[in-house]
Amino acid sequence: MNDEHWFFIREFLRNPLRTASIIPSSPKVARQMAAALPAEGEPVVVELGPGTGAFTTAIQRRLGGRGHHLAVELNDRFAALLRARFPSVDVAVSDAVHVRKLLDDRGVTCADAVISGLPHALFSQSLQHRLMGAVQDSLAPDGMFVAYAYVHAAWSPPARRFGRLLKTVFKEVAVGKVVWANLPPAFVYTARHVRTPPRPGIADANVSKS
Repeated sequence: MNDEHWFFIREFLRNPLRTASIIPSSPKVARQMAAALPAEGEPVVVELGPGTGAFTTAIQRRLGGRGHHLAVELNDRFAALLRARFPSVDVAVSDAVHVRKLLDDRGVTCADAVISGLPHALFSQSLQHRLMGAVQDSLAPDGMFVAYAYVHAAWSPPARRFGRLLKTVFKEVAVGKVVWANLPPAFVYTARHVRTPPRPGIADANVSKS
């Protein structure tokens, strides 16, 4: 086990609900997460909850120096590691629900893609709605949202609720093949084309994180 994995484990033990997994996602899951990104142009890509950079690595390889990659990380220790590993990535220490403000602060109208490394299936209904409202407010009309989920938790009420929420917010939701080699096995959601206007009660939900 390398130093990055030990670092991830320490952060998991400090706050299991925030870190969610005891080890980073596998390179195969990371490649699936980044695969849908535009192969050309200068896309704006927002990454939520990058952790130690498992998905960041794949996103950077896909972009190949193009566009603007904003990584939003709540854990300041992870953020410091990301800045050291990825000097070209714009790392913001912030809660993902503030992504719209972070884009505004940078003079960015909208994101072409949002890649989420957050554990959506662990979140309350109110937090799921707040996060998806923030994503909805931040994406271009033809933008995409990519997230992962664990197979063993796919039938839990929060995970099923998140799947339904995706179909409410986006016109098209695809489910990728299971990556059995990941620990635990995982699959990827790719959602495209934000529904407008925003679904009532999502973007403007005034609820606290729980």
